[in-house]
Amino acid sequence: MSLLPFRRKSAHPDTTAPALDGILAGYSIEVMPRTADKVSDFRALLPKGTRVYIAHIDGTEIADMVATARRLAAEGFEVMPHFPARLIPDAATLTDWIARYQGEAGVRQALLLGGGLATPRGAFDNSMQLIETGAFDRAGFTHLHVAGHPEGNRDIDPDGSDAMVMQALRWKQAFAERSDARMAMATQFAFEAAPVIAWAERLKAEGITLPIHLGIAGPAKLQTLIRFAIACGVGPSLKVLQKRALDVTKLLLPYEPTEILSDLAAHKRRDPDSLIEQIHLFPLGGIKTAAQFAIDHGGAATLPMHAKA
Repeated sequence: MSLLPFRRKSAHPDTTAPALDGILAGYSIEVMPRTADKVSDFRALLPKGTRVYIAHIDGTEIADMVATARRLAAEGFEVMPHFPARLIPDAATLTDWIARYQGEAGVRQALLLGGGLATPRGAFDNSMQLIETGAFDRAGFTHLHVAGHPEGNRDIDPDGSDAMVMQALRWKQAFAERSDARMAMATQFAFEAAPVIAWAERLKAEGITLPIHLGIAGPAKLQTLIRFAIACGVGPSLKVLQKRALDVTKLLLPYEPTEILSDLAAHKRRDPDSLIEQIHLFPLGGIKTAAQFAIDHGGAATLPMHAKA
């Protein structure tokens, strides 16, 4: 995949904003059909070739998902729709979704995840079952991303451990080693670098080498972020927001992820071979706000030289 470098100047450039050592180069971003509908032209916001994940939330019609994918592809972006296992009733539906994405939008990339439902709608409970169907291989998908959980996942490991999460990662690592698909982990968003770095180093020590595309919440009101963080099960790094909320001088100011990104950039300088390969932005404060933040802090469409997935 060859992507063109791109940088759009802010209408109100901040000459003091740190470039963060290119940590945002090649970033991806997530949208939903209903949020995408509010953007008249993504080409005015995102660098050409940016990977755009399309979140499939329960209740969203596949027709709306495919229409969003078709539009983004036509505007020049790499489209990666979610395939939430627990929302897919059977193998025939999975095959149909794949065919529609390919036929109407040329999609060859997918994020496979369990999905937010407590009870599966049908045959599938997790992303491994989706992979085992062979449907993505038969369709010639080039990129298969899976979910990563730096701070654990209570839905998967109710006891607070990460035993089942790690078992699943070992399975996915083994699949990556025998597959031609380019695989990576897209993670939930975090607010503190240290736990994420420790998690990445632990994975490498245990022989898991899937590149990590780390979720970062874009600028947003503090109250908005805390609400999303609690709903999404963000773990120990939530204390960063809670501490900020206690400071009345910061309570009403928008949160920006400059501190965690600066810490991650420093980590990448020390360890260029870190599994933390790219940043994935969750635009919780709005797509335009997140895109402008990326522009102002060195975001570009060109993938880092070390990028694998």
